[in-house]
Amino acid sequence: MNWEIQIKGFRSFLQLEKSLSGNSVQAYVHDIEKLWQFLAMKDEKIPSPEKVNYKNLRDFIAWINELGMSAISQARIVSGIRAFYKYLLLEDLIHTDPTELLEVPRTARKLPDTLSNAEIEKILAAIDLSKPEGERNRAIIETLYGCGLRVSELINLQISNLHFDLGFVKITGKGNKERWVPVGDMAMKQITTYMNLSRVHHDIKKGHEDFVFLNRNGKKLTRVMIFIIVKNLAEKAGLRKSISPHTFRHSFATHLVEGGADLRAVQDMLGHESITTTEIYTHLDRKYLRETIEKYHPLGKYKQ
Repeated sequence: MNWEIQIKGFRSFLQLEKSLSGNSVQAYVHDIEKLWQFLAMKDEKIPSPEKVNYKNLRDFIAWINELGMSAISQARIVSGIRAFYKYLLLEDLIHTDPTELLEVPRTARKLPDTLSNAEIEKILAAIDLSKPEGERNRAIIETLYGCGLRVSELINLQISNLHFDLGFVKITGKGNKERWVPVGDMAMKQITTYMNLSRVHHDIKKGHEDFVFLNRNGKKLTRVMIFIIVKNLAEKAGLRKSISPHTFRHSFATHLVEGGADLRAVQDMLGHESITTTEIYTHLDRKYLRETIEKYHPLGKYKQ
């Protein structure tokens, strides 16, 4: 059974028999395509729709949970997958429903908070650019959210690894593994502004010359300082959520995935290892990753 054929049939079923709106149909189809992409990442031999089992689906839900996707979004995706398999049952294409035991995440369940685009804007607006650290702090938030970096990757980001002519930064992640991450125009603009207007006035200490983000003493920032900066800005913005630097990484991934970005591209940008024990990893070319940021990230393009 072919995924493309069955998704096409599912789309027609939703349009003609369920009379759903165009947006609702597209949302359902995107959810099934996410599952398909996940299975493609997990194994070289992709199971056809009728071969998908409960474990496949459970692993998929666990993966989108790890991305930081909200319980409400997870529940919507589960609903879409259930609708797809009910369609296959109605068409007599399968005889057992693998979604029967699939649990919908409880909306009250504690999951990593994800910021909306409006909340990101509130945090950015809370930054006082008249203060010496203002431009730096804005660049920090833009970089966390614009690149989906871990805290350790942010504080160790080096000027020599900024390749703005290509639209990328080179990141050294866990296990000293390097990856290239596309950076949006907004983040590039703010980092450049910080370096030209603020960083140049620092008395930089020896050994810290190549680090992008510095404290007032000319040394690279610590993990604790990033947490303090984020916490203070969230409070100033009036946000009651539990927000940490990692919240921006979750938001980066969630906004890309919910916007329709390819799961493999998001995995590549996050620096995730393959989610299978066989460690099959799909490497995507840089042009595609850059196009993904520009197309699907809310702040991927600089707004005049």
